[in-house]
Amino acid sequence: MIGPKDVEAAWRLIKPYIRRTPSIELVAGSLGFAGPLALKLESLQVSGSFKGRGAFHKLLSSTVPAAGIIAASGGNHGAAAAYAARTLGHRAEIFVPTIASPAKVARLKAYGAVVHQVGAVYAEARAASETRAAETGALMVAAYDDPGVFVGAGSVALEFAEQAAFDTLLVAVGGGGLIAGCAAAIGQGTKIVAVETEGTPTLHAALKAGQPVEVAISGVAADALGASRIGTPNFAVAQKLVRQSVLVTDDAVRAAQRTLWEELRVIAEPAGATGLAALLSGAYVPAPGERVATLVCGANTDLKTFG
Repeated sequence: MIGPKDVEAAWRLIKPYIRRTPSIELVAGSLGFAGPLALKLESLQVSGSFKGRGAFHKLLSSTVPAAGIIAASGGNHGAAAAYAARTLGHRAEIFVPTIASPAKVARLKAYGAVVHQVGAVYAEARAASETRAAETGALMVAAYDDPGVFVGAGSVALEFAEQAAFDTLLVAVGGGGLIAGCAAAIGQGTKIVAVETEGTPTLHAALKAGQPVEVAISGVAADALGASRIGTPNFAVAQKLVRQSVLVTDDAVRAAQRTLWEELRVIAEPAGATGLAALLSGAYVPAPGERVATLVCGANTDLKTFG
């Protein structure tokens, strides 16, 4: 199992290629939340989400063949992999499901990737990508269940902990890469809380069952949080270090998006606002005096449909 030293090493490797994103510490009562709150605007990361950290680490720590890289994604990981590949001079093919937002598909193409829209959900796009990787010999860059990817993602927690003091970190969960990386980085001393929508309860269902299980995917955050099964290495970390798992409604996510925009002029995609939604809706209730933080982890949304 990866730990803080692995995440620290990954952070050192990727630092020349990523942004140190800002954090905001808000006084009690801000955004309609009773207690003090710290937000990290990882939505300002290269390619528009935290995924740039893991993509760069995977490519920098691997031998990339002439065929380049292949990834499957709901959109954010694909954008990150395409961005990292372009930056490092590699060819990229990205497979996305048909539910991927037009904004995310457009960004993939802008980064020079060959884009394939295959299947209704992420799992179908991933199966197609694996077939293509076997045909071409390209490096497979998994979205979340590769320690080489999620160890890079965990660097966001180390960076956040340098910027703000908090007891608890709420993390949105899709396939589990971000929460596994964050938990590995700081989970021994910080309470890590998983937040998922009711339509994407991948980790929540796995924790209840005691093992990864298939779940049906739906709802406003399905394009980014829509893994139908938690990654096995991710689950091993989460089962040990994630203290609590909560679910939020799509309406709560939309309300959190609106609050971020109206109060801070921060744009977040649904997945990016999911952690905050748990606080504003009461799905997670801190103890008195508990210092809480969350990540605004992505902003790849179509402004026409925002809010």
